[in-house]
Amino acid sequence: MDLNDKVIAITGGGQGLGRSMAVVLAAKGAKLALIDLNQEKLDETVALCKEAGGDGRAYIANVAREEEVIAVFDTIVTDFGTLNGLINNAGILRDGLMLKVKDGEIVKKMTLAEWQAVIDVNLTGVFLCGREAAERMIKLGSEGVIINISSISKAGNMGQSNYSAAKAGVAAMAVTWAKELARYGIRCAAIAPGFIATEMVASMKPEALEKMTAGIPLKRLGAPEEIGHSCAYIFENDYFTGRVIEMDGGLRL
Repeated sequence: MDLNDKVIAITGGGQGLGRSMAVVLAAKGAKLALIDLNQEKLDETVALCKEAGGDGRAYIANVAREEEVIAVFDTIVTDFGTLNGLINNAGILRDGLMLKVKDGEIVKKMTLAEWQAVIDVNLTGVFLCGREAAERMIKLGSEGVIINISSISKAGNMGQSNYSAAKAGVAAMAVTWAKELARYGIRCAAIAPGFIATEMVASMKPEALEKMTAGIPLKRLGAPEEIGHSCAYIFENDYFTGRVIEMDGGLRL
């Protein structure tokens, strides 16, 4: 796929990895439909996309709410006239041990609310956005690509029962969708980042960052732009589908 003038939706596009991916794709001439809950952050990303040489528009929607997802994809198609890609990036964290035990006593359990919040956004939200994007691509007869942002945690990470389950799920959905949607000219894939130098990670204590990077074979955090480059590769390589790119500097959990 030639990214010039292609319309790509990105959930969680206001900041972090979403913003970095948007700017990389904008530099290749893409038009970005940025979905998030923070208008100010979205406006900043739109401006950066235009500076990079592409275009962008901001959309407020909660990906965990079906009616909002349907409405936002209808609006995107109305505004741009088509849809060629989706990056399912929006996600939240509610970390904690399933059971915290002290002196033989259970002192805390991961609550159902903590479990469900992550599943709603990180798994159900990906399903809803993928479904609605694919429907519009098929109806419009447009070539399309769907990328799910998974995580190194898909292999199972202590203190992340909810997040690990969701990220394993979105990787599996990408493979499933690749098989289901190929007949319509839609490719699907996933990217599983390791530890990336986003604003959230950069705000960690120096000693925690040092310990984190020590276990990475490349001895550094990934740059957000490197995830963007992986997205561009998937979009531009028309024979890539049904696979997960692990961008983790060689680290395996």
